[in-house]
Amino acid sequence: MKFFLDTANLDEIKEVASLGIIDGVTTNPSLMSKEGNIKVESHVKEICETVKGPVSLEVTASDLDGMLEQARLFSSWNKHIVIKVPMSENGLKAVYKFNQEGIRSNITLVFSANQALLAAKAGADFVSPFLGRLDDDGQDGMSLISEITEIFNNYTFKTEILAASIRHPRHVTECALLGADVVTMPKSVFLKLIQHPKTTIGLEKFMADWKARKDSL
Repeated sequence: MKFFLDTANLDEIKEVASLGIIDGVTTNPSLMSKEGNIKVESHVKEICETVKGPVSLEVTASDLDGMLEQARLFSSWNKHIVIKVPMSENGLKAVYKFNQEGIRSNITLVFSANQALLAAKAGADFVSPFLGRLDDDGQDGMSLISEITEIFNNYTFKTEILAASIRHPRHVTECALLGADVVTMPKSVFLKLIQHPKTTIGLEKFMADWKARKDSL
């Protein structure tokens, strides 16, 4: 399974990248806006140089021509950039055009297996089901991951399942068990994957025993 970091914050990206387990980054207009008055091109280029893996950058245009114009510009900044488009008629049309021009794509805001199937049929490189937002509404986000995984396996689609809207470590475990290709998560969830109360207790016990020694190295 690949681990992507869901953020546009360079400090967070550099911190998690230092662990050696990050494979890419996903951003969206909301995350980019949180970074304040930045120069988007230079900011995105630095992200790409830090992770050296897929970096999803979302278009803000909703019309087909606008999506294509932005995609061509964004993808020219770095070879690692993946163009993120929403699940919509124009989004599907854009992905079809992207394929003809060699532009990698990620269809986002997917909430049903049928939407994921359409994304795969259109030739998207990634499809991003938002399981946490379904859970927030009392639905079962993991059932969606299960359905998409089974469908994609039935037809050997090359589209990767990028599980998004990850709320907690258990989401990561369940996505891995179901065979999702990628999970993208905020830094807070990344750090929780490392932690366990018994690990902390065990380490404290080891250190206390070591300090109680009477001999020296």
